[in-house]
Amino acid sequence: MNCYDFAVVGGGIAGASLAARLAGRASVLLLEQESAPGYHSTGRSAALYSALYGNESIAAITRASRSFFDAPPAGFSEYPLLSPRGVLYAGAASDAAIIEALVRSPLARRIGSDEALRLVPMLAPASAAVCAYEPDAFDVDVHALHQGFLRMARAGGVERVCNAGVTGLDRDANHWQLSTATGSFRARVVVNAAGAWADRVAQLASAGSLGVQPYRRTAMIIDVGHQVDCGRWPAVVAADESFYFKPDAGLLLASPADETPSEPCDAQPEELDIAICADLIETRTALKIRRIVRSWAGLRSFAPDRTPVVGYDASVPDFFWLAGQGGYGVQTAPALSAAAAALALREALPAYVVDEGLDASRLSPHRFAQ
Repeated sequence: MNCYDFAVVGGGIAGASLAARLAGRASVLLLEQESAPGYHSTGRSAALYSALYGNESIAAITRASRSFFDAPPAGFSEYPLLSPRGVLYAGAASDAAIIEALVRSPLARRIGSDEALRLVPMLAPASAAVCAYEPDAFDVDVHALHQGFLRMARAGGVERVCNAGVTGLDRDANHWQLSTATGSFRARVVVNAAGAWADRVAQLASAGSLGVQPYRRTAMIIDVGHQVDCGRWPAVVAADESFYFKPDAGLLLASPADETPSEPCDAQPEELDIAICADLIETRTALKIRRIVRSWAGLRSFAPDRTPVVGYDASVPDFFWLAGQGGYGVQTAPALSAAAAALALREALPAYVVDEGLDASRLSPHRFAQ
């Protein structure tokens, strides 16, 4: 039986990007439980790059990812990975403290309600009493990014096996035996990039749970008819984080920004969350929803401190975590995968990641053992 240096469990954006980074430097097996990679969280992302989004560690990894998005390797994608969008953070007068916190960053500026309404004319004036604008935010072509990493991995010799959900992990002195729905495999290191299933994979390896919790997030595409041309609007995020929407191919992608704890599963939208989102859109704007074109839900998985978990387990040898990316997995994938590859190979973090203020201890699973 062939023995790989690394068996990466999970073919979403985390596993695919790490496999691509390790390709050519080690033998890598990429295992995906579904019939194709990216079925769950990666394929359901709202696809926005914003360096204001998330905590300090997330912001650092996002900033470090920007150069890759702007200039990916030759042949990575036929299309640009980023398209200009901008984000308008809008709130009622009672949200002034939230807007004040946002504009402390050099990435955002305070704007008046008149300017906010020029950007998005259909906002209700009371919902745009206090506003901030982040001009340097972008739509991400998630499909191009994910497929680019998968191509990069394949070109580097990574072997990909789908329909291969891991059902057992057993370790002898130097290797792991991975039992899956399609057969058994051997590897020196197991990488847990299983997204919402991360704690379950850890349990198979007799590693302790790190409390990586999946939360359901609902989204929908809405048709507002010919009321307005919304194609040039920025994304709109309610200051109180009660909802957001952004243009999507002549329609609007909207979400109530819900965060409902869930078991790992093929998440489905709840009718109540769809109704809440529709009501928020129609009460906070002058838009009237003509029809809901489609709706879906995805799982965003967070560690307790909302920072990704990247590094070798504190107690189980050669069990490597790459989990807890939350809703930031797409925008952080380039730099986080480079950091993860360095740590998996027991090397120092890339200098450009360190230069953004990140160190390995902030990502390490050991932080939960202290």
